[in-house]
Amino acid sequence: MADHSAIEWTDATWNPITGCSIVSPGCVHCYAMKLAGTRLKHIESRKGLTRETAIGPVWTGEVRLNEKWLDQPLRWKQPRRIFVCAHGDLFAENVPDDWIDRVFAIMALAPQHTFQVLTKRAKRMREYLTQRDAGQRLRADAVEVAGWNMVMQGQIGHAKPTIWPLPNVWLGVSAERQKEADDRVPELLATPAAIRFISAEPLLGRIDFGKIIRAATFAGTTYPDGKTHPIGWMIVGGESGPGARPMHPNWVRQIRDDFTAAGVPFFFKQWGAWWPQECNPLPQQRFAERLRTARITPSIEKPLRGCWGVDDKWDPGKIAGALPAYTSWKIGKKAAGRLLDGVEHSEFPKVAA
Repeated sequence: MADHSAIEWTDATWNPITGCSIVSPGCVHCYAMKLAGTRLKHIESRKGLTRETAIGPVWTGEVRLNEKWLDQPLRWKQPRRIFVCAHGDLFAENVPDDWIDRVFAIMALAPQHTFQVLTKRAKRMREYLTQRDAGQRLRADAVEVAGWNMVMQGQIGHAKPTIWPLPNVWLGVSAERQKEADDRVPELLATPAAIRFISAEPLLGRIDFGKIIRAATFAGTTYPDGKTHPIGWMIVGGESGPGARPMHPNWVRQIRDDFTAAGVPFFFKQWGAWWPQECNPLPQQRFAERLRTARITPSIEKPLRGCWGVDDKWDPGKIAGALPAYTSWKIGKKAAGRLLDGVEHSEFPKVAA
């Protein structure tokens, strides 16, 4: 948990619940899973949450409620965006509803903050948010968690169970390929939320989000907030770290173009480990400097480069002859940067003050 975060689209992380399990290909190189099984494996909040395998630490499915961190946002007075359960999933299979109630109670008691909840368990999130008594449980848990004296003395605000969904909570789903988008986005569209968002990170394949949203609209899905577009924010990013898989520039462009045309804020988080040379061309001297910075010798380290063919097929070790093929170099997240066609996209939803 950190009051400041290096994640580009948030200000702080809050981990009242840690632990998770692998549910789809986007989980394979999870940074939180690796940390829980290496540098943090002896810390109480992570101990026993992973097991050693031939490919490194893997989640066991065990989850943990970290009581000492539960009320942390109440002590942060300066408003900030807070990524909830960055080292787990609030709606993971083994997380009891009671724990989720307590997390939502804290979020209700801290209206100065914006909480960003991101899950791969979209169905469970939708089921939880549409329970009839969720707001009433929130009120009861707010009093229990914070203490009635703190509420009465004005040290924290009153939870208002009639305001549901909570206006300071953004709900999102991760979708790395078309399959995950097809499964999760319709559930998100049926979930009441102040802001709904999608994170396509790591983006591992071409996704047509417009098709999913059009199908849901045609089927008569209603959106409680009355917005003209059901998604309030779109995040895209490539994979970083050891074993990172490359991302085709055109996958990103399609999502950017579709959502910006619809007036939806678009946030491009990173290329990740792989940098597409043609997408962000550099003068020869700067290109050579970038490769040297990443300690790459192009002539001998073929595994650290590859190209995309016209059929989106990744061909490792090769260099593209001409567009529409693209050459990508594995130079690391920092060197690859965040520019998409020379532009940094860092848009956030606009919310009423």
